[in-house]
Order: sequence, then C-alpha cells, then structure tokens
Amino acid sequence: MTTESVTATSKTAARVAPSVLAGIGAFAAVGVYVLISSVGLGLWTSLGPGPGLFPFAMGAVLAAMSAVWLLQELRRPSETAEGVDRALVIAVVASLVVLAAVMDLLGFQLSMFLFLMYHLKLRGRRAWPSSLVTALAGSVGAFYAFNYGLNVALPVSAFPLLNTIGL
Repeated sequence: MTTESVTATSKTAARVAPSVLAGIGAFAAVGVYVLISSVGLGLWTSLGPGPGLFPFAMGAVLAAMSAVWLLQELRRPSETAEGVDRALVIAVVASLVVLAAVMDLLGFQLSMFLFLMYHLKLRGRRAWPSSLVTALAGSVGAFYAFNYGLNVALPVSAFPLLNTIGL
C-alpha cells in the first residue's frame, strides 16, 4: 500500500480579475493625485502643520492600502461577483449627485439628513427610530464637528427661515 495524497491539488494559478485590478489602479491613482496635489498646499508652516499635511497623509494611506490590496490579490485572488446590482449603483450615484446639487440650497445639515434617511430607511429598510437617530447624529454631528471642532465651514441653507433656525 502506498501513502499518496487523497486529494489532488490543482496547480493552475488563479488570476486577478481585470475589474479588481481596475479598482486597485483607480484607488492608487487617486492616492497619488492627492499626494501630489497636497504638496502644493504646503505640508508645514512656521506655525505648525500646513493645509496640505492632512490630505498628504490621507493620500499616502490610500496609496499604501492600494499596494497592500494588490499584494493580497496577487497572493490569493478574490472571487469575483457574478453580477453587479446596477440598480444599487445607480441609486447611490444619483443620490450623491442630488446631494451635491442641493447642498448649497438646503445646507449641509438638512441635505445630509435627507441623504442618510434615503439610504437608511428606503434603501436599507431600517427601522424608523434607528434611521432617524443615525441620520440626525450623522448630519448634525458632522456639521458641528467640522464647523466648531475643525473650523471648516460647511454650507448653510440659502433659505432665510432655515438659516435662522441654524440649518
């Protein structure tokens, strides 16, 4: 009796899907673009960190994560999905376009609240209480964190009534 392996392993190398490589390339390109663009803003000033330091760090992280993703894919390619849910992709892209279009009119807080409610309640079919709390915390919390914590002005509503109540 011989002691041979019962299971035969295939020696065919799995290939990385072209769509995955395109995604990795897109993320790497954005990371490199942000790196290069942020240097022009100035990484350091006499008073401390310059306006380009944070984008530079984020670009470096994005480029590094793209490299890690590529190495992981080369080592063990992921299984590609059979198809893309085009309705979901269209809904997300369309809602982002609408968000960008109404941001200056409605202001950050209200437009982000509506955007989050759409995705949480309508697309994600979450319960009303959790959708409301998450959308409210996300929109108002981000507004106050950026406006008062980071001193980055986000758009406020163009309507005087909404502007008067702080939206």
